[in-house]
Amino acid sequence: MRIRSVGMIATALAVALTAAACGGNDKSSSGDTKTAADPASLTAQLTWWDTSDPKNEGPAFQELIKKFNATYPNVKVDYQSVPFADAQNKFKTAAAAKSGAPDILRAEVAWVPELASLGYLYNLDGSELLKDESDFLPTPVSSNKFGGKTYGVPQVTDSLALMYNKKMFEAAGITAAPKTWAEVKTAAAAIKSKTGKQGLYINSGGYFLLPFIYGEGGDVVDAAAKKITVNSPQAVAGIKIAQDLVKDGTAVKPPANDAYGNMMTLFKEQKVAMIINGPWEVNNVKGAPTFGGLENLGVAPVPAGSVKAGGPVGGHNYTIWSGMPQEKVPAAVAFIKFMASAESQAFLAEKVGLLPTRTSAYDQPGVKSNATVAAFKPVLEAAVARPWIPEGGQFFGPMDKMAVETLVQGKDAQASLDTVAKTYKSEVVKDYSN
Repeated sequence: MRIRSVGMIATALAVALTAAACGGNDKSSSGDTKTAADPASLTAQLTWWDTSDPKNEGPAFQELIKKFNATYPNVKVDYQSVPFADAQNKFKTAAAAKSGAPDILRAEVAWVPELASLGYLYNLDGSELLKDESDFLPTPVSSNKFGGKTYGVPQVTDSLALMYNKKMFEAAGITAAPKTWAEVKTAAAAIKSKTGKQGLYINSGGYFLLPFIYGEGGDVVDAAAKKITVNSPQAVAGIKIAQDLVKDGTAVKPPANDAYGNMMTLFKEQKVAMIINGPWEVNNVKGAPTFGGLENLGVAPVPAGSVKAGGPVGGHNYTIWSGMPQEKVPAAVAFIKFMASAESQAFLAEKVGLLPTRTSAYDQPGVKSNATVAAFKPVLEAAVARPWIPEGGQFFGPMDKMAVETLVQGKDAQASLDTVAKTYKSEVVKDYSN
């Protein structure tokens, strides 16, 4: 039987979690998974939609499932790799139809408020999964909040950084990562002069232009004031900086198609020295035979504009479909507790460079000695939280179009951002002023 009421299912979850906790085998409050006296007695089949990169990250998550099954041999996890670009709408369609949605979804941080507002997620307040909520970093936790309630458990966190080629820097006589866009321009000129290679690549995607907008003190909306700000003078100034870097040759002009893939190919083949990207690509760079290993990878906070430096907070959360059968609750709890534990997060950090969301995970040996994780620490400290509103996941379609118009087609930044603002008003945040 499928439980239809979100209130009923939240109560069932709390009861099941309380019963599970009575087994007495919890080793710590940092995510130990032994929630039953006899884990082998727990029997269920769970479906998990994993939206991570199937090549760079997916194998590590599948390896964790095997570790989970060493303790819970009778909880079968139907692992399904779902393309990130398709998962949000696919989940909403299935959840609305009350059929075909996964029991557990790896949700991007901006998806959680929307899915919660639609009634598609469990309310986890009062559950065993949140008993050690204080161990999680505050910003990843905040992305799971909607209407004063909590609907997810942080999986990984991230932000955009300046990733650079150390050997190319050394060949160009550059001794430190650029801290401003002006310094980026100087560094790119030196790289071009000394090595003949390109200095910078900016991906023509809206998300990747947020550091430029933040750098000038702008944002896409002011959620507190319910105002659209994506076409403010600050936002326009930020986009013009990115646009000028392409126009003057500091940055490679991205192609009209597959700009992201082109960026990663050029970077891995050591044909461009600097890119703006995140920790999800660390394993990809590590495995590139032409790059030179992680010892050749430099990581620094995104360069500052005239106001500040900062990339957008990203990441993913474990969420539970509100239509999941009640009898699966104990198994879902055990699985998420294991996957979100400090030990599992440390494994992912060491294996593929993903950044933990737990404070205690940073004390794990494999994390403390991980140079990549250490390099991303100042990146996270400078990260800017996005507006956690139901419409947050819908901001980037219009932004992507704007990025192509300004970086590839050379269109006027103000005009393109005005179009984004009009789209937000008519289709996304209709009750906001502009």
